Amino acid sequence: MFDNINKPKGLHRVYLAALNSLRAFKWLYANESAFRQELLLLIIAIPLSFVFNISFKEQVILVLAILFVIFTEIINTAIEAVVDRVGLEIHPLSGLAKDLGSAAVMISLIVASSIWLIILL
Repeated sequence: MFDNINKPKGLHRVYLAALNSLRAFKWLYANESAFRQELLLLIIAIPLSFVFNISFKEQVILVLAILFVIFTEIINTAIEAVVDRVGLEIHPLSGLAKDLGSAAVMISLIVASSIWLIILL
């Protein structure tokens, strides 16, 4: 049971939060193909950013653009998990929530693509 009064504090809280985050990343990698694809995109983008004659700041922006897509995918997956937890029956609001999360991912991909095009062209 969750104890709101005796919550972990300090470095112990940070340690537990890091364990939770690692568990989430492992779950994402094992269960979400979109996450794996975006992670592959990040792995390709990092060395690729060194190929171009651009500043370090621009390299960082390119990598952050891909991280923004991954961030959005994680939020989308969280929305989907909560909707599925509430109920698996088909409901218009459940579908809307999932569609909105998907739209957020699409916008993040458009933003990331635009950033890459602006910097590289």
